[in-house]
Amino acid sequence: MREILGRRRRLLSRRDDRMPELIGAALTFATQWQWPVLPGAAADPQARSRCSCPDPDCTVPGAHPFDPGLLAATSDERMVRWWWTNRPTAPIVLATGGTAPCAVSLPAPAAARALDALDRAGLRLGPVVASPARWAILVRPYSMEQLGELLYAKDFVPGSLRFHGEGGYITLPPSVTGQGALRWERAPLPGSASPWVPDVEAVVDAVVDALTRTGVSAPEL
Repeated sequence: MREILGRRRRLLSRRDDRMPELIGAALTFATQWQWPVLPGAAADPQARSRCSCPDPDCTVPGAHPFDPGLLAATSDERMVRWWWTNRPTAPIVLATGGTAPCAVSLPAPAAARALDALDRAGLRLGPVVASPARWAILVRPYSMEQLGELLYAKDFVPGSLRFHGEGGYITLPPSVTGQGALRWERAPLPGSASPWVPDVEAVVDAVVDALTRTGVSAPEL
């Protein structure tokens, strides 16, 4: 019996060593960083620009929660492992806020210029998620009241900015959605601790200033 159990453990260990990239990333986010995640609605394999959800006019194909819903997001290892074992190509959706980072996102061309401006200003950034259409800068969790006060104090806020706070979500690398593959424009530093992220005030101030100074106020995508 001991020999059988030992052999089973070795087989399981070898199977885990060959774990697909998505399930490995999902487990890192959930178990090491304690970020609540869930599988997204995959893009239609026959036409990646369409979503597998029932909405024929879905504007974010493969990049949103569907079944289960956002409230099911968890950092429980067994649940995450079960989800991606059964749906190995599902995008990884992060439920923002709470114990997880929030995010500020903007169109990709404007984001590239904004990040250059932030670097020149010496602002320290954490992870930045990039898709072909939009980039998302991860920030510390914030409340809607905090965000409202921050935006109210601005003379101008570009309409292309989006805010992913409590009750929101973003899709994380290495997911592939209907808009293409996601990647880390600024990758989290390796290690077991949850990645450092800046305050939302610093990011919004710098991004709005960068967009205003460079004249980049791209239309919303």
